[in-house]
Amino acid sequence: MKPALCLVAMGALVMDSSPQVCCLYLREAGVRELGPLGSGRHPSHSATPAGPGDEVARGIAGEKFDIVKKWGINTYKCTKQLLSERFGRGSRTVDLELELQIELLRETKRKYESVLQLGRALTAHLYSLLQTQHALGDAFADLSQKSPELQEEFGYNAETQKLLCKNGETLLGAVNFFVSSINTLVTKTMEDTLMTVKQYEAARLEYDAYRTDLEELSLGPRDAGMRGRLESAQASFQAHRDKYEKLRGDVAIKLKFLEENKIKVMHKQLLLFHNAVSAYFAGNQKQLEQTLQQFNIKLRPPGAEKPSWLEEQ
Repeated sequence: MKPALCLVAMGALVMDSSPQVCCLYLREAGVRELGPLGSGRHPSHSATPAGPGDEVARGIAGEKFDIVKKWGINTYKCTKQLLSERFGRGSRTVDLELELQIELLRETKRKYESVLQLGRALTAHLYSLLQTQHALGDAFADLSQKSPELQEEFGYNAETQKLLCKNGETLLGAVNFFVSSINTLVTKTMEDTLMTVKQYEAARLEYDAYRTDLEELSLGPRDAGMRGRLESAQASFQAHRDKYEKLRGDVAIKLKFLEENKIKVMHKQLLLFHNAVSAYFAGNQKQLEQTLQQFNIKLRPPGAEKPSWLEEQ
């Protein structure tokens, strides 16, 4: 029987009774042949020594491996904690007051999204109404020129439709400003706070996962090896605790500022909406224009090549 060859590939010792097969494995794996067992042969030293570039590549690969390893361990601990909470076997840290505020924010955001949707629908209907009134006014004006016996009747109806169009454009500008402000409040201000809330909830899960891990290790034997693991777990727990408490403070501050900003914005927008709608349906053109001036709303001048109020949405 031919002497066996051995090679190390992917951390495993491969043995084969055929030297040809072993050499094939060696060439494919890029590992040098160690020679027959007991043959006394030594590996060749003619290979090119590793350069600085190889060392840098190994360093980068090692860093990436450490990152993936830490990510894997963290994901495993958090998944384990999440499942234990779902099935009622694990404990979770709860800040009742803060979580009540977070749930209230989510509910408020859903209601404001409904108002935003209805406001956009109102804008579309007003725009459609303006188009119809404008066309109707043009039709009345044309008929007043072609029907001498009804010229006066068609004439004042045409003027009425033109006045309604003018007031309607003013109302549409106010409603568009109202919708734009609600959109900013919902999609930017509230969403920014909820992004911080998501980070806080993830930090809370990590904190509880490492807290549970530390508690389990504390119940184990206190030998030399366990002491080192316990110190490492304590350090990881403290780091995640600091992160959790920082994000909890950030969420509390953002919730406070959001509430103040919401009240300020909505006070202005609700007053604008009420005054504009009331003046429009009362036929008070002067009050309607004063409302827009009060809130610094500028209408699109006639003939301008800017998009319509509806298109800007």
